[in-house]
Amino acid sequence: MKAYKIIVLAKQVPDTRNVGKDAMKADGTINRAALPAIFNPEDLNALEQALSIKDRFPDSTISILTMGPGRAAEIIREGMFRGADGGILLTDRAFAGSDTLATSYAISQALKKDNAYDIIIAGRQAIDGDTAQVGPQVAEKLGLPQVTYVEEVKDIKNNKIIMKRRLERGVEEVSCPIPMVMTVNGSAPDCRARNAKLIMKYKHAKTVTELQNSNEDYLHLYNDRPYLTIPELTVNDIEVDHAELGLSGSPTKVKTVENVVLQAKAAKVITSDDKDIDELMRELIESHTIG
Repeated sequence: MKAYKIIVLAKQVPDTRNVGKDAMKADGTINRAALPAIFNPEDLNALEQALSIKDRFPDSTISILTMGPGRAAEIIREGMFRGADGGILLTDRAFAGSDTLATSYAISQALKKDNAYDIIIAGRQAIDGDTAQVGPQVAEKLGLPQVTYVEEVKDIKNNKIIMKRRLERGVEEVSCPIPMVMTVNGSAPDCRARNAKLIMKYKHAKTVTELQNSNEDYLHLYNDRPYLTIPELTVNDIEVDHAELGLSGSPTKVKTVENVVLQAKAAKVITSDDKDIDELMRELIESHTIG
């Protein structure tokens, strides 16, 4: 049976879905200490599509690739608890401040290191940026065909992957040759829950840096079980032009950030009387809410 090498591009993001009054600093930047770091939601949808492919083709492998600081290894472990086979952390101070262009450049260069992929899957967008650009930019930089807004992988046959796309005005079914890149909508099936056996298997999985900083003596585990070591890549491990990394490689600049707090106004009770309804309609039209 055919087996596929699947890469899931994932990101650890601050949970901007529950922003409180302490979420923004005085200078307008995000107070990351006040927001929990989570697995980007649509990247979890992408992981589920990867796992569904592996369900059909059990010899396939799934690897999580994420770029970020050392703590981003948490989402690699989270992916492994759900069924991924491993992951790679792309981490270096040189990547700090990257916009989508610099991020996609670093990721594509990391992928070029081994060219060990058949299908690259990413969430449509991250909730801390909402740009939906990294996946398509990675495809362009790798010279691969891409399909966006995927909601379901229907089948793989004759070296082509058949997918359902969810668009604004309906759905369509498309096929694309492999290797390829797809981005997955939040309307796709939710990712399956953690598996208890996988949690026990991978709970001690760590990066080399985490091992060096750990006070626990589990070194014998990593000698006996090499799958517990999460590889790290830095700029020294991939072929890059440093001018295209980080802030220097990021043409997008954030001018200002505003914390908008919506406050409820006084409630107004409307009866079924024709006069009340006429007054409500007049107010809505005058305020350009309707009409």
